[in-house]
This record gives sequence, structure tokens and C-alpha cells, in this order.
Amino acid sequence: MKDALNLSISRLRAAYLAGELTPTQLLSDIRTRLPEGDPDHVWIHVLSEAELQPYLDALQGADPGELPLYGIPFAIKDNIDLAGISTTAACPEYAYVPERSAFVVQQLIDAGAIPVGKTNLDQFATGLVGSRSPYGATRNAFDPDYISGGSSGGSAVAVAQGLVSFSLGTDTAGSGRVPAAFNNLVGIKPTRGLLSASGVVPACRTLDTISLFALDMADAQAALAVAAVFDAADAYARPAVVGPAAQDRFRFGVPEQLEFFGDRQAERLFGASVARLEGLGGEAVSIDFAPFMAAARLLYEGPWVAERYAAIQDFIEAQPEALFPVTRQIIEPGIRASAVAAFQAQYKLADYKRICDELLDGLDFVLTPTAPTLYTQAEVAAEPILLNSRLGTYTNFMNLLDYAAVAVPAGFGDDGLPHGVTLFGPAFADGALAGYGDRLQRALGLPLGATGHTLTATQEMAHIPAAEPMMRLVVCGAHLSGLPLNHQLTERGGRLLRATESAPAYRLYALPGGPPRRPGMIRVGEGGAAIAVEIWELPERQLGGFLAGIPAPLGLGQVELADGSWETGFICEGLAAEGAEDITGLGGWRAYLQRG
Repeated sequence: MKDALNLSISRLRAAYLAGELTPTQLLSDIRTRLPEGDPDHVWIHVLSEAELQPYLDALQGADPGELPLYGIPFAIKDNIDLAGISTTAACPEYAYVPERSAFVVQQLIDAGAIPVGKTNLDQFATGLVGSRSPYGATRNAFDPDYISGGSSGGSAVAVAQGLVSFSLGTDTAGSGRVPAAFNNLVGIKPTRGLLSASGVVPACRTLDTISLFALDMADAQAALAVAAVFDAADAYARPAVVGPAAQDRFRFGVPEQLEFFGDRQAERLFGASVARLEGLGGEAVSIDFAPFMAAARLLYEGPWVAERYAAIQDFIEAQPEALFPVTRQIIEPGIRASAVAAFQAQYKLADYKRICDELLDGLDFVLTPTAPTLYTQAEVAAEPILLNSRLGTYTNFMNLLDYAAVAVPAGFGDDGLPHGVTLFGPAFADGALAGYGDRLQRALGLPLGATGHTLTATQEMAHIPAAEPMMRLVVCGAHLSGLPLNHQLTERGGRLLRATESAPAYRLYALPGGPPRRPGMIRVGEGGAAIAVEIWELPERQLGGFLAGIPAPLGLGQVELADGSWETGFICEGLAAEGAEDITGLGGWRAYLQRG
């Protein structure tokens, strides 16, 4: 798709802010590019002009600078509610029209995002193939003879084809990661409960999470930052917890037991990703992967299938013939699971969780293939359950063990088909995983999805200006990723470059006042220490507005980093140390917050 639109969120925002593009113009352009007849079976419903108009009207008179996703087009997997539009879960007989949008969808709309349509999926989100739908098998964005991956296949292909900036999927067993790998995308499987599941048709309610697809990590994180709002109405929602940040030097696990089912291209690309991460400052550590695989087998070989049955019990008992045959074959046996078996499986899972957590101790993340191989539509049709099971080799354990994960592209085989890798770690390690994943994707220099654009591409939409000048900014406190003032950077188009440390020449103080609490980093002649910081990149034209919000005694000046370089960053007047708590010994603001 050489003529695909460049729908990078930062580029669209720049065009809107410059007055060179309107949401109406963009959505009209997108609609003209939707393939007639939807031959790839991406969509279940595309919003009509009349259905789109209220979203466009809501942006009339709004300030693009005040809405972080102003005019940004996105797609919604059709097991997630959009008010006034039928939710089918890929089962026409099950369909209903919700009065309100899912909580996450509403957060995105309130931030200015515009829904383009509802996307195809494996029926009731049961499958990793993208083929189990009465609306047709979604076709791979690179070769229609191959599967898209599932169950969020339509959401992935919509992004890969350049029809939306990002999309929502769901992920119970890998549905937010496998389609990312097969369509050369970033896939975010957040910490379970970080994104509300209100308004989502459940698969396994205790395990489900909404997932995100984007062409690159910056766009995925921009959407995640808006969507990750605590929802008290969702009993399984969890408030965000400050997690670790990506580091310059890091240790990552690599499974001792690797299975590619004879796919030498996937094996080669995984090895290349390991080497690339080592070149970026990582130390690879071999780990025993048997406990993770044992936990994964519990998902479909244990009683959790009963939870899928419970999710649609009334419907499946009233209209069993309405289910796609293979979907029914998987879900129906769930009624036979016993309570005894359920408790026994929970005990096994707790044992595996303890073992796996110990294996993760001392590691910043674990790297796996996202999927061991990629199958054709014909192969999956011939062996639908066996091959689907193989695709979950490196994904099925993730939500059971309460881990966060990001899937990133790993390159292309000699056949031109994409493969991917996944980085995972403990719950609430989302920010650090995104940082490492972003470095890996940028280091590979791959095209974005199937659009033909790259992270370093110079080609632009005709009405979108070239990339604007950027400046680097060192932050050490409430502007760190995931903290209360970080939105002041992300809403201005800021992007996290890396986490690092200052030179050992600073003292750090917890200043009085707030909320939010703020630190002051003061350079000293002696007795200084290295302080954890992050380096961000911010459009130069946004600096004035950003500076206006910085209160005394804080300001911007030159900060010396651990490698001896100097960058613009937050500094503090020396007099502020009087009456402030010296927290230098903790090494950084995150450590201070975690201390409580």
C-alpha cells in the first residue's frame, strides 16, 4: 500500500495545530480509501457519514491543543461497545445495540478520537487465527493466503493498511499480540485491569483485557495514556501503580526451550532480535521456560474453558446452532468442568506463578517469539484446533500469571511475511516494556505495518508538514512517564527517548507543597549522587507553553548526564533545599514515591 496515508498521531496533530487539516477532510479521505466490498474481511460495520457526523460536530470549535487525540481515527473490535452501533462479537444472532460506549471507548472519544468502524474477530474472541467468523476470514495485510491472526484480526489489519491511527482489540490468550506479529505492528497487552473492561463482551472475565494496536510505540502509548483511567464500575479494574522505567543497561531472559515448528525464518528473526537487544545494552540470560508453558496449558486444558461458557451461557443454551462450528466445539465442553477441578487448577497456577516470578527476579523483561510460526488460511482450515493451539505457545500463560507485555515487529522472512517478538514482565511494568520495545523497533528500521512508511521516512501526506524541530528535555520528577504531570509532555507531542541517570553531582529533595508532589534536583560541588532521570523529546514550538506551567523554585537549565553529555532539563534553586527533605539516598523520585 504505497499510497497509504501517514496517520502518525504526531503528524496529524501537527497538521491540525497548523490549520492545514480538519477532521472532516481526514475522515473523508479515509472513507474513499476503504476497499470496495471489504475483500479482506476487516470490518463488520463501517460508520456511515451520518453516523460519523456527531463525532465531527463535537470537535467543531474545539482547540486541537487541548485534546490529546483531536481528530485521530481509530477502530474498535466488535466485542467492544460503541453507542448506537450494533455489537455482534462476530455472531449476528447475538447482536445488540448498546446505549453507551465502553468506558475505554468513551475516554478516547472524550479526548477527541473518532471511531471509524467495528472490526471483524474470531467469534466471541475465541481463537488466535482470525478465521472463525461468519463475516469471513480476515486476510493477512501482506499476503491474503495467510491468516491475520486473532482474535483481533480486523483491528490489526485496519492499522496495518493505514486506515486508522490505532485500534482496540482484546486479549485473553494472545489476541492482542499474535495479530500484531502477523501484520508488522506494535501490540500492547496491558497489565490486567489497567484498562476497564466495562462495555466489553467477556471471553474469560477474570483474564480479559482490552489491547491496543499501532504502527509504532509512540502512537500506542499516546492512546494508552488516554485510555488508562481507573473505572470503579469494573470490579476487575485496578488503579495504575508506578512501575519501573527502561534503563540504559538491562538484563533480559531468553527461553531455553524454544519451539518454531520447523519455521527457520521465525527462528532466525528471533535470534536477530536477541542480538539486537544485546547491541542496545542488554545482557541475555537463559531461563527455564517449562513452568511458563505448564501454566499456559491450563488455559484450554483446564477449567478456564468453563469461564468462556459462563460468559455466554444463556445464549449458547438457547441458540447453540448460532455459534461458528469450531467455536462451539471449543466452548461447549466448558459446561462439564467441575468446581473441584477449578480449585485444583487454581492451586497449580499459584505454584507456577511463584516459580515463574522467581525466574523473572533480577530481569528487566523476558523476550519470546510472539508466535512460533505463521500459517496459511488453508492450513488452519484443515487443522483448526491444533494449529490455533500452537500459535498460543508463547501467549497463553500471560494473563494467567498476571504479566504485562508488548509485541513488536522483528522483521520479514525471505517470503516477505512478518514475524514478531514479545517483551513481558511483571504487572505494571508497562512503561518500561514500552521503552525497551520502542528501542528495538527503531533499531530494526522496519516499515510500519503494510503502509510503506517507516519511522525515519520523509514522505508525508500532501497536506501534512514535514517533521518540526524537536528539543530534548531531562525530567526527574512528576513529569516522568506514568506520573501525574507526564500528560504535559505527551499532550504536546512529547516522546520518551530513554531512561538514564545524571552524573554523580546532584542532590535530590522532596519539595513542600502540592499536589502533585515535586522534587528539586540541585547540583553540588561535592557529596553528589547519580539521580534517575528520563530524556524526552518535545516539539520546540511547544516549549513556551510548557515553561509557563513550571513553578518556582524550579526552572530549566543544563543537566549533566552519566555519560558526560549535557542536556536541557529541570534544575532547582539552591535555597529550596532549606526545609525540604533530602531524598538523594533513594536515587530518584520513583523510589521516593514507592517508599510511601
